[in-house]
Amino acid sequence: MNTSAKKDLYEAPDYYLLDELLSEEHKLIRQSVRDWVKKEISPIIEDYAQKAEFPKHLIKGLGEIGAFGPTIPVEYGGAGLDYTAYGIIMQELERGDSGIRSTASVQGSLVMYPIYAYGTEDQRKKYLPKLATGELMGCFGLTEPDHGSNPGGMVTNIKDMGDHYLLNGAKMWISNAPFADIAVVWAKDEEGKIRGMVVERGMEGFSTPETHGKWSLRASATGELVFDNVKVPKENIFPDIKGLKGPLGCLNQARYGIAWGALGAAMDCYDTALRYSKERIQFGKPIGGFQLQQKKLAEMITEITKGQLLVWRLGTLKSENRATAEQISMAKRNSVEIALDIARNARQMLGGMGITGEYSIMRHMMNLESVVTYEGTHDVHLLITGMDVTGLNAFK
Repeated sequence: MNTSAKKDLYEAPDYYLLDELLSEEHKLIRQSVRDWVKKEISPIIEDYAQKAEFPKHLIKGLGEIGAFGPTIPVEYGGAGLDYTAYGIIMQELERGDSGIRSTASVQGSLVMYPIYAYGTEDQRKKYLPKLATGELMGCFGLTEPDHGSNPGGMVTNIKDMGDHYLLNGAKMWISNAPFADIAVVWAKDEEGKIRGMVVERGMEGFSTPETHGKWSLRASATGELVFDNVKVPKENIFPDIKGLKGPLGCLNQARYGIAWGALGAAMDCYDTALRYSKERIQFGKPIGGFQLQQKKLAEMITEITKGQLLVWRLGTLKSENRATAEQISMAKRNSVEIALDIARNARQMLGGMGITGEYSIMRHMMNLESVVTYEGTHDVHLLITGMDVTGLNAFK
């Protein structure tokens, strides 16, 4: 492998001196994650994406840098950090690769968070410390083959058999599924109420076939969850949470992380294009000296700066427990939209080199095509904002 071409020269843009709004702890956390990404992810990620393989050896390191459930209290193995710190970690990871950030997002927001928020004390003590280190890996089962944007239509179900529940159904597009040790699964009970539970690998009738042939998130493992008369012990059910409120609470956590994460991908594409524009000579001068290239770069840094302000404010609100689901939707949609635009413009600036694995841009662009769809599609987030400002429901 030619590692010289993979040297990571990334410098994060900060046009409005937003570092002044961060605490020293925030900056230390960011630096440690950034250094880890440069050392562990950047040299190998193109090869893993080309092979369509998840670099499992990174799991231990992700645990060590605190990427799994950083806001979970220390007593359960988390770092007890605020939401700005969590966002910064996701931003730095996605700067490396969206698939690696997805693995961390799922573990922290969609597995650890529901166990912490909805689970029993026994469930917290049993699972959270091992999830925090990566000794256990988890996945989140909500989306079904016929129910994506409308999770309330799910058909996966549980029946009360006295001393256990019988779980039947299937979930798809599940990050981490192929190697997950546990799955947080949402299913309808006999009254039609949505309930959450922890399903463990090894339970009879539970399988996780891998999804192949992806052009996006190629360095992330995606699969299905199939439940064929799986016996789930009653102590594995979340006791009190019922209805869509449970899974949607988890999605808010994950969408918040994506709002920061997608910005990381945008910043990486901008940084790559800016550096290239100063080095690439055409017609006797660097292409950065041409008006059309400067227009692209100026628009990129403007959108990044607006996005940075948006997620910073959202982080403050989230840490104060004041951020609304609708505010999180706006930030998720905005960050992914600008990241996709920036990736496409950066790719154009690099010309033919932009489609090669020597640079990160095409990989980011392909990854972002998943990010714009998962955790609420681009259009669904627009309608969430629309419903919030008008008070009228356009979903039905």
